Amino acid sequence: MPLRFCSLGSGSSGNGLVVERGRTRLLLDCGFTIAETTARLARAGLAPSDLAGIVVTHEHDDHLGGVARFARRHAIAVFLTRGTALGLPMDFPASLVRLIDPHTPFSVGDIAVDPFPVPHDAREPAQYVFSDGASRLAVVTDLGTPTDHVAEKLSGCDALVLEANHDRGMLEKGSYPRPLKVRVGGRLGHLDNDQAADLVARLDRSRLKHLVAAHLSQQNNTPALAIAALARGADCEPGWIGVATQADGFAWREA
Repeated sequence: MPLRFCSLGSGSSGNGLVVERGRTRLLLDCGFTIAETTARLARAGLAPSDLAGIVVTHEHDDHLGGVARFARRHAIAVFLTRGTALGLPMDFPASLVRLIDPHTPFSVGDIAVDPFPVPHDAREPAQYVFSDGASRLAVVTDLGTPTDHVAEKLSGCDALVLEANHDRGMLEKGSYPRPLKVRVGGRLGHLDNDQAADLVARLDRSRLKHLVAAHLSQQNNTPALAIAALARGADCEPGWIGVATQADGFAWREA
């Protein structure tokens, strides 16, 4: 039973990704309504009762926005840092909260989870590497600056879902107000295509079988630009690069 994963959707309107090993299934982030999350899970052949937990990266609404209602409705444990937990409603059941240290690995069923802190404009953001002991999947969707520590965590993975949020030229020429442009393009904002490509080029890619561009801005990027950049960074054909879309995410892949 290999480690496998699929995306329910990725972008500023909501994020969710499922990691599965055997009968253990984790949902990474939930930025959708209860009904939308349920429908997107069904598209992947899953029901809410199949989930062993929800792992959260940070408190921004496109990642945490649907977590509390969905977890409460289905009595699902939520794994998140103490800073991120401040974004939960005051009346969220404490029995469902599992506080984590962003420097300390933990396990849920058959899946080992290795969190790591990242530069992003949130209280205590973390991104994650998931493993079953044989394969490693890294997911990084909100990263302002590609640090050496991040590169170390992502090296040697079998699969990588990586933010390629914007094209810097499109962002500068686009309709966003100046403060938002500064935030998105700043060191605590989001990776642009070239930053994502440079990060990929730094990694040990000897085991890499999947490279997927994620969290693409619908206003300031295109799939073609993101694919071209990551292909350049990975020194591979553009056709080998996948894209997690806002509407459909991507279908199941084996790490």
